[in-house]
Amino acid sequence: MTRTSDAPALAPSGTSGAGDDVTRVAVSTVIFTLRRVAGTDRVQVAIPLVRRTRDPHQGLWALPGGWLDIAEDLDGAASRTLAETTGLAPSYLEQLYAFGAVDRSPTRVVSIVYWALIRPDEIVDDVENVAWFDAADLPPLAFDHNGIVDYALWRLRNKVGYSRIAHGLLGDEFTLAELREVYESILGRRLDPANFRRQVENSGTLIPTDRFRTGSHRPARLYRDNQEAELADRGPLGGRH
Repeated sequence: MTRTSDAPALAPSGTSGAGDDVTRVAVSTVIFTLRRVAGTDRVQVAIPLVRRTRDPHQGLWALPGGWLDIAEDLDGAASRTLAETTGLAPSYLEQLYAFGAVDRSPTRVVSIVYWALIRPDEIVDDVENVAWFDAADLPPLAFDHNGIVDYALWRLRNKVGYSRIAHGLLGDEFTLAELREVYESILGRRLDPANFRRQVENSGTLIPTDRFRTGSHRPARLYRDNQEAELADRGPLGGRH
């Protein structure tokens, strides 16, 4: 059966039944990707959600996740629960925040929330109880997950202004127009193409290739990431997951 975050029918190792006076730890993840809206040229920031198959909130959508096992670390739990619930294995995975309001669940649950980036070519579709939604236009979610997604979106929009994190939503090679489209989708506004080109070309984060994207318009040069620059500064305890 598909596991979802904060599912009180499942107790993490080392704890006892739901009626006991214990605080349990769950791990959930907000996974961002870009998806083109069918029949349009518009690209939206999308996230996968898992439909809950048991109470509380049976039938509602929730963030993918599960319980922290007593024998695993937080990063390992985030990767494991993502694979179990969505089949996804993101290359960028970062701890976002801890949510522990007393009334957020019928039993005392603290959720360690991660956020992740998935490129469109890494998306796994047709997973049981999983569907993709526009991150800015979600239905009512289980628990406090609407607020968690709002916070993750706020963090993403802030971080895109001072880091290379937007590059994590693209393939190995991309045009400047495709990169600008990522920024515009995240920020929710249009960017001046000439100013954008000048800023990214002067940033030192891109390496031009000798290849071009051809199509209905004139050929556009393909770029790749400068791998010596990290996607985002994660501080002294950071590092790639």
